[in-house]
Amino acid sequence: MLDRLMRRGRVGFAGAMVALALASASSAGEKIKDASRVVSIGGAVTEIVYALGKSDQLIARDSTSFFPAEATKLPDVGYMRQLSPEGVLSVNPSAILMIEGSGPKPAIEVIKKSSVQVVTVPEGYDRDAIARKIMTVGDALGVHDQAKALADKVSADIDAAVKAAADVPAEKRKRVLFVLTLQNGKIMAAGDHTAAGAILQLAGATNVAAEFHGYKPMNDEAVIAAAPDLILMMSRAGPGPSDEEVMSHPAIALTPAGKAHAIVRVDGAATLGFGPRTAEAIRNLSTALYGG
Repeated sequence: MLDRLMRRGRVGFAGAMVALALASASSAGEKIKDASRVVSIGGAVTEIVYALGKSDQLIARDSTSFFPAEATKLPDVGYMRQLSPEGVLSVNPSAILMIEGSGPKPAIEVIKKSSVQVVTVPEGYDRDAIARKIMTVGDALGVHDQAKALADKVSADIDAAVKAAADVPAEKRKRVLFVLTLQNGKIMAAGDHTAAGAILQLAGATNVAAEFHGYKPMNDEAVIAAAPDLILMMSRAGPGPSDEEVMSHPAIALTPAGKAHAIVRVDGAATLGFGPRTAEAIRNLSTALYGG
C-alpha cells in the first residue's frame, strides 16, 4: 500500500505513513491476548458480546448489563460510572472490555495499571458509532468477520428505521422533553450530545432541550417556554415518580404535554444503549410518538 501511495504521487512519505497507519487501524482493532475470562462493562458492550456468540468467555458484567436476560446470571461488578478496582479485579479477569466514559477516573487508572488487559470500546450516538462499537468488540475477541457482518446488518436496519421515521411531515413532528430524573421538584433534562437527544432525532422528533449539551437541570421557566408536546422518560425500575406526579409538576402542567397528559415511558437500556437493538428502539419510539 505504501508503494502505491508513493507511486501515485499524491502524498509525500510522511503523508503515506499516516494513510498507512489509518488503513491499518480501520482494518483491525486491538485484540485481547487472553479472552478466557472477560469482564464486560457497559450494556451495549455486553449485548454485542452475546450477539457475536462469545458469551462463553464472559465471567462478569456491570450493573447496566441486563440484556439478554442470561447476562444477569453473571456476577455484577458494579455500576459502570462508579466502579471500584477491587470489585472489578476480584473476579480474576484475563481482560476487560470497557465502554468509553466508565469511571471514576482514579479507579480506571488503577485497573489499567494492573496486569489485566483493558480494551476501551468507543462511545457514540449514531449508526456509525454503533458499528465502531461492534467492530471494536469483535476485533478484541478475534471474530472480525462476524463483527463486520453484524455491523453491516445493524447499520442497514438502522438506516431503514430512520428512513421510515423521516417520513413524518415537519409540521407534525413532536416536540419532546426527555426527563432523566425528577427529584425534589427539579427536572434533569437531556440536551444535545446525549443518547436521549440522539434517539429523539433518529425517531423523527424535536428535542426541546437541544440548546444545551449533556444532562442538566432545567428551571420551570425554561420548561414552560420549551412547550413540549410530550414528556419522555425511562420505564420505572423501583422508586421513581409516577406519571401523575410528573404531569402535576408545576411547570410541566402548564405545557401542552401536561395539559394533554402526554407521557411515554421507554426501556432505558434498549433506547439509550446504542447497541444492536437501536433500530428496534427507533421504531418503537416512533410508533409511540406517532402511532403506526
